[in-house]
Amino acid sequence: MTQHENAGTWITIGKNSTLDVPSDPTIGFIEGDGVGPDIWAASRLVLDAAVAKAYPGRKKIHWVELLAGEKAYRSTGEYLPERTLQALRQCVVAIKGPLTTPVGGGIRSVNVTLRQVLDLYACIRPIRYYPGIPSPVKHPEKVNVVIFRENTEDVYAGIEWPAGSAEAEKLTMILQDQFGVALPAESGIGIKAMSRPGTERLVRRAIQYALARGLPSVTLVHKGNIMKFTEGAFREWGYKLALAEFQEQTLTEVELFEKYHGVVPTGQVVIKDRIADNMFQQALLRPEEYHVLATPNLNGDYLSDAMAAQVGGLGMSPGANIGDTCAVFEATHGSAPKYAGMDKVNPSSLILSGVMMLEHLGWTEAAECIHSGLERTIAEKIVTYDLARQMGGAREVRCSEFARAIVERLG
Repeated sequence: MTQHENAGTWITIGKNSTLDVPSDPTIGFIEGDGVGPDIWAASRLVLDAAVAKAYPGRKKIHWVELLAGEKAYRSTGEYLPERTLQALRQCVVAIKGPLTTPVGGGIRSVNVTLRQVLDLYACIRPIRYYPGIPSPVKHPEKVNVVIFRENTEDVYAGIEWPAGSAEAEKLTMILQDQFGVALPAESGIGIKAMSRPGTERLVRRAIQYALARGLPSVTLVHKGNIMKFTEGAFREWGYKLALAEFQEQTLTEVELFEKYHGVVPTGQVVIKDRIADNMFQQALLRPEEYHVLATPNLNGDYLSDAMAAQVGGLGMSPGANIGDTCAVFEATHGSAPKYAGMDKVNPSSLILSGVMMLEHLGWTEAAECIHSGLERTIAEKIVTYDLARQMGGAREVRCSEFARAIVERLG
């Protein structure tokens, strides 16, 4: 990929890791497997229309395709070619459809590999309700939370060995002989590693996000009552980071009630924590009390899907994987190969991931155009099959038709 090939201008990283975004940025896209081509075509239509409406004649995205997943394998024999990784670093910002994890061969997961190789340490999942969306809870409108999930450590780092392997047997002997830990026979072994630097950079980004948007709280979610030196450390490191770097802008929950009688001072962010199982209950019973959640990897995986279920499911849930030098926005659902090429599925997850991308670029006017168009389309009950089957009086449309309906109702 060269500058001449895509006709746009590269995004660059400026001071303090901020983006220098030109009016004609080159942005990479990975189409995705299964339903990926369908939802990407729909999303691209909406994104381009929103930019044109918000900035007529002044801004335009220049898209360049990058290969990954099954399409890459058919062309190159690799699920994630090195050329794609190099191009992602060059683009700085990219968006991708869902990728199928190969079964019985290839790499463990293209998605996980992207996160680790590019050091995309923050998985960011904003979860909000659009009026009219069917929900299993009574008050889904109370859900408006952004989850910052650590993306490279914890059990998802993939440090594990199968039962009966030479490596597992060796580790079993070391644990028994040197640490007095006896494992059951034929145990698979995995290592759960969580570091102070990894925790700090995630919590720092979560606090910065809350401060920039005037959100009143950041909650550290952990299982520190049981896993004291990993999840418990996540909690402690998070509090210490807030005190060291944001002392004038944050306060603890104890301070909130002792000094301010429960009323958050203007411009301040409350740092609090919840044990993971309790947080699941809070997410159902009192979601309005939570604004930004910072979590280790596995907790964030469960919580983001559980909270998304309250507002329409993964089809309405966007996501991003962000590091200090690169960001990849993505649909949060799977590739659904049985619906491939049917122009059927809901493209909202990828469209809303595109909204996150526009916000990341600082193009908030275009992002708001899409939010408005999506709200109007849903309010008129023009929806894809997944929502239509749950909504009385809905007009069921195809994936591409849904995108065109949003474009007609932009901003």
